[in-house]
Amino acid sequence: MVEKLAVEKQGAATGTGRKREKSEQTLAAIVGAAMDLTARHGLQNLALGDIAKQLGISKSGVFVRVGSLEALQLLVVDECERQFRDLVLIPTLSEKPGLPQVDAVVRLWIAHGGTMKALLGAHYESQTGEDVSELGRRLQSGMSNWRKRLEGLVAHAATLGQLRADTDPGQFVFEIFGLMLGYLYDTRMSQDPRHQARAIAAYMRTRSTYIAFGM
Repeated sequence: MVEKLAVEKQGAATGTGRKREKSEQTLAAIVGAAMDLTARHGLQNLALGDIAKQLGISKSGVFVRVGSLEALQLLVVDECERQFRDLVLIPTLSEKPGLPQVDAVVRLWIAHGGTMKALLGAHYESQTGEDVSELGRRLQSGMSNWRKRLEGLVAHAATLGQLRADTDPGQFVFEIFGLMLGYLYDTRMSQDPRHQARAIAAYMRTRSTYIAFGM
């Protein structure tokens, strides 16, 4: 009797584990579909019905797993930032300090732009300036932290003598972000196969105005 109860309990636990695993897989599929739609249409245009249609499940099935549209948008931002960290930030840590790290960040940012459009769309196409929602605050905070991190790398490059002593890190980063906005637009709207090469050329031209004499 005891053995039978133990077997039944183990079977129930196994069944629960399988349900949890399936639920997690479904949630991952929902987030993946949401990222794909965000890449194409922007975070603010994300709709639960569109995700349900893409995955072939009911809208209520999507809602049950994410709770709300804003909750799903936050999950998209989480996943985008994770990918950005893994694909762009972490690899640059192996580069030499200063300008090589700045160059690596921009190079990887451009290289992965095609597969990270959701990240770019999430951060650049949301009206964060007027958005006081949790999502808006999250996007503003994430972008502010990222700019400060990049400004820190630029400032360190100037300290090392790799950039001019009068370099304004905020201005350099502003120009980099402007370049990336143009790159985002080009990857979405233009059929030019050279958009990555053009973005790199634009960065190198901007970079040249900050390089210290003799570098």
